[in-house]
Amino acid sequence: MKSTVFSSLYQQGKVPHIVIIGGGFGGLTLLKKLANTNCKVTLIDKNNFHTFQPLLYQVATASLSADSIGYPFRRTVGAIKNLSFIMAEVRSINQEENCVVTSEGDLTYDFLVIATGSKTNFFGNNQLAKLAMQLKTISQALDIRTVFLQEFEKAVRLSEKHDSESVKKVLNFVIVGAGPTGVEVAGALAEIKKKILIKEYKEIDASLMQITLIDAGSCVLNVMSEKSSQRAEKYLQEMGVNILLNTLVTSYDGEKIVLKNGKELLTNTVIWSAGVMGNPILGLQPDVYLPNGRIKVNVFNVVEGTKNIAALGDIAQMQNNAYPHGHPMVAQPAIQQATNLARNILMGEKDKSPKKFTYKDKGSLATIGRNKAVADLGNISLGGWLAWYVWMLVHVMFLIGFRNKIAVLFNWAVKYFSYKNTIRLIVRPFVRGN
Repeated sequence: MKSTVFSSLYQQGKVPHIVIIGGGFGGLTLLKKLANTNCKVTLIDKNNFHTFQPLLYQVATASLSADSIGYPFRRTVGAIKNLSFIMAEVRSINQEENCVVTSEGDLTYDFLVIATGSKTNFFGNNQLAKLAMQLKTISQALDIRTVFLQEFEKAVRLSEKHDSESVKKVLNFVIVGAGPTGVEVAGALAEIKKKILIKEYKEIDASLMQITLIDAGSCVLNVMSEKSSQRAEKYLQEMGVNILLNTLVTSYDGEKIVLKNGKELLTNTVIWSAGVMGNPILGLQPDVYLPNGRIKVNVFNVVEGTKNIAALGDIAQMQNNAYPHGHPMVAQPAIQQATNLARNILMGEKDKSPKKFTYKDKGSLATIGRNKAVADLGNISLGGWLAWYVWMLVHVMFLIGFRNKIAVLFNWAVKYFSYKNTIRLIVRPFVRGN
């Protein structure tokens, strides 16, 4: 059966205008796949760069600079005639007028693709949403980097006053959520304690620094195999990370975090990585929005009840027997969905039937520290230095831009041989409550 959705874009010899909202993995992949084709393609994003989110934690923990994981969109669209970019914030969609309402004016489309990704899920806890730190953007990563460096300097002053209780508080870093992000941040902070705090902050008793990883589930890395989960937990414990499982956080007032079991932890710094949810845009029919913020799509990634709107990646929920709650909210589904959608759009010009999306799980990876990582590749579970090298290879391969690949490899090499995080500058002080 021929596609009325995709083939209708090319009726009467028209060059269709395809608008993509969001330049994450899905949006950028689709943009590249439609380069030099018989389509006019416009990307809209509130930033002028793509963020390689899997390495955000390394910006947050002073291993990489922000520009190592950012890639300007205009470097892609500048030399290609059918591509354009608008830096704007999207406010809503007007389905009746086939129009996107943005901070820079309205933009009409023939086919709209929503690739807005995800945002942090605080599960309705407004207090935590206001006071806990997040790790979804480069700005947030720089804030975390600044905070732990400022806390080290504060601990120096308190140590000189022999105020060990206050030192314990400022050096107690709590990470909520033991998924890949939480595990990687915890491991990185543990290495900083061992390699930097001890050697460069001689005024501080480094044993007072604590890293606490909290999760409501029964294991760390619950998205990975049991073997990888157990390995990761063992690595973290060996590195001195305190792990609290089956533990719920109920509140945080900026100085004290309260757990459901009644326990309290004094801390100035809580990093929240306990969950994500879709980052939707207003304007679609109410019944396509799910409670988790995602948008219901069919097997072609077309939004249910629409003819010319699609959604990709984290924002899209395509339910089937294998994934009753939608595909994992990670990079690979977004990339694969964008590739399939681009094919269907281009096949529409030839009036050929579209291809249903089928996800191919290419495995999961997480790094904990130097020569410590876990990898699930099909039925194979790797750990230790081998998984660490696989993790590095995969991340460098998927980085956008040759310069970024070289910059990341160089920084990793310097850190590996010097045992030091290389970018420890407080270039913009962070003021809590702002």
